[in-house]
Amino acid sequence: MDTCTAPALTAFLAAFLGDWPDRDGLTVVGTDLRTRPGWDGRVHDVIGVSCPGGGVLSVAPDVAEGVRGAVRDWADVPAHLPAALGRPEARVFAGVFRWTTAPTELPDAGIWVPATDPRLPEWLRPFGGEALVAFDDEGRYAAGVGVKRHNPAGMEISVGTDEAHRGRGLASRLTAQAARWILSHGAVPIYLHDPANTASDRTALAAGFPNQGWQIHGLFQPPPTP
Repeated sequence: MDTCTAPALTAFLAAFLGDWPDRDGLTVVGTDLRTRPGWDGRVHDVIGVSCPGGGVLSVAPDVAEGVRGAVRDWADVPAHLPAALGRPEARVFAGVFRWTTAPTELPDAGIWVPATDPRLPEWLRPFGGEALVAFDDEGRYAAGVGVKRHNPAGMEISVGTDEAHRGRGLASRLTAQAARWILSHGAVPIYLHDPANTASDRTALAAGFPNQGWQIHGLFQPPPTP
């Protein structure tokens, strides 16, 4: 499990998932974390993080034994996890999970302002605290970063750019700037995205977040068929 033993991440993953054992294969962890609200106030009843050779699937304690019996490795997750959780209609998703301890030394692009600042778009408000924002020459929002403060050991970056300001490198500059700020607070910066989102892939790479084959896993509920 050498590719999974990233010292900077261990404390974050253990606090985020309930455990991060140093062994190969999928480990199912039953933890009360999956019954309590997360950073956004919602309960996320299953979260998985996989790495080449290992990883953890974190579920509520009352379903852990059933999940262990149905899900033996990561290949089993899409087909067997929903039923094991009593949600057979749900679907599994897998996103790209990135982190860095050496963000790219790009020039700063933004300033920290309260997430309640009226100039900010609605998507930044739920993060709370302060957002890192680039404004144009007329003081209007151009791009911004919200920070998901999962636990003291790890914070996740979410970035968005106004359509009129895309193609100027603002997202990658803000992401690198936010990553340096997170590291200065003793935490590891995390960056997640859909594998099909090529713009996020480019932003992450430019900001110093390599793709090391790690993934984030969860469930989503498809809308009812009309």
